[in-house]
Amino acid sequence: MSVLAGALTRAMTASEQDLVILDQVSGTWQRNPWAQVHSRAQSVAARVLDADQTGAVGLVGDPTVEMVAAIQGAWLAGRPVSILPGPVRGADPQQWAQATLNRFAGIGVDTVFSHTASLQLLSEIDSGVAVHDVATVATERSAAFTPVAAAPDAPAVLQGTAGSTGTPRTAQLSPAAVLANISGLLAHVELDASEDVGCTWLPLYHDMGLTFFLSGALSGVPLWLAPTAAFAASPFRWLSWLHDSAATMTAAPNFAYGVIGKYARRVPEVDLGALRVAINGGEPVDCEGLQLFAEELAKFGLDPGALTPSYGLAEATCAVTAPRPGTGLKYDEVTSAAGDGTQVTRKHAVLGEPIPGMQVRIGPATPGGEELSEREVGEIEIRGTSMMSGYLGEPALDPDGWFPTGDLGYFTDDGGLVVCGRAKEIITIAGRNVFPTEIERVAAEVRGVRDGAVVAVGADGARPGLVVAAEFRGPDEAGARAELISRVASQCGVVPSNVVFLTPGSLPRTSSGKLRRLEVKRNLEVMK
Repeated sequence: MSVLAGALTRAMTASEQDLVILDQVSGTWQRNPWAQVHSRAQSVAARVLDADQTGAVGLVGDPTVEMVAAIQGAWLAGRPVSILPGPVRGADPQQWAQATLNRFAGIGVDTVFSHTASLQLLSEIDSGVAVHDVATVATERSAAFTPVAAAPDAPAVLQGTAGSTGTPRTAQLSPAAVLANISGLLAHVELDASEDVGCTWLPLYHDMGLTFFLSGALSGVPLWLAPTAAFAASPFRWLSWLHDSAATMTAAPNFAYGVIGKYARRVPEVDLGALRVAINGGEPVDCEGLQLFAEELAKFGLDPGALTPSYGLAEATCAVTAPRPGTGLKYDEVTSAAGDGTQVTRKHAVLGEPIPGMQVRIGPATPGGEELSEREVGEIEIRGTSMMSGYLGEPALDPDGWFPTGDLGYFTDDGGLVVCGRAKEIITIAGRNVFPTEIERVAAEVRGVRDGAVVAVGADGARPGLVVAAEFRGPDEAGARAELISRVASQCGVVPSNVVFLTPGSLPRTSSGKLRRLEVKRNLEVMK
């Protein structure tokens, strides 16, 4: 049994608390003692070991007690696990099923557990991958079960990277790396197993969602888990769940905090006084939007110190840096000259310090340069106990080497990490570097432009410029276009050369919802 499976076994069987899962059909929360979840995991492991397959285990479907148990079940059987998303709205069901099974087969998955509609779609495809109904497999097991040892070099998780700036790859995360990341995060946020309660709607196929779930399982605290679709249908239900669970810890991407803050008039009567850690990760942090969330939700008992803007990536399992509990939103203001000579001030969220076991440094922005001094922007490089062993099908990483993340950033005077953007996405206009996230934040303030549906890219050619593509719904496109140009010019110091409005849902995204900026740029070039 791996160190990760062993740690989870000890925590889950010793806990007297519950995993509480929202049933979408009935709309009720179902309590499942952690010990019973582990018993179901043993049943999954037994089924895996009874079959002829020897590859990794794949999971597809909304979180149920059986689906969640299958994660530990794979590890008890000594197998890696890979979790992929179900079909999204507008997808062709058969094409989705074929593509999902192809992805699984391509990374070595030969056993898949699913349920309900996804199970039916996957079962109809003739492939070499065995598809099982997790609901009939993950039953409570009373007989003795002996876990098996995984191969020494076998990963615990095959985690797909976001692919927002290029072709997605699969990070191989060892049991020790996953355990180190969760343990480091729990120590950093000072989790108290006797007091803390977690609540999340993040998808398990995303690194932040999986890590948050495993944090609850490894600590044995009460964990309330809702399907992502339930949040998407009504985002303000998240606040009701926090109230009902008396959660002390939660996590969400930046857009969720922005939506709640912007439409705070819709907030139901809730008490958020128990919440002490609200992680904001997975997306660039909008300081103004997060500050608005803090101000509006303070009326419902939220402590602003609970805000925890953080930095992480799949290659490091998940978490890399985070502020200490109670710190709240801190930002660094940077003033620079715009192309017309005016001064532009930008706010960047400070994303805290490295969690235990991780190290961060700022390397040169270009290959072969010297390491940069404080507050000079360079490429963020990381190393430590949470790092992947390498990408599937590629050479292994040097355990002691620094991994270049592709993100640009710097350290504040007191050592806090600031992330400015992606090196591949930076836009250079008239010799000035512009980060697309700044443009996108300002453009999203225009009425009719959808939150989280704006992409700023550089236009190549004889006269490089700035192009803004945004999903828009409203009666006055011309007026909105003029306002967007004016706002960006005034607040960012650069004038867009073109603004392209698209119908809602048009911008390409990754499976975790991140916008694919490079694909948008290619599409715009084709449209010329």
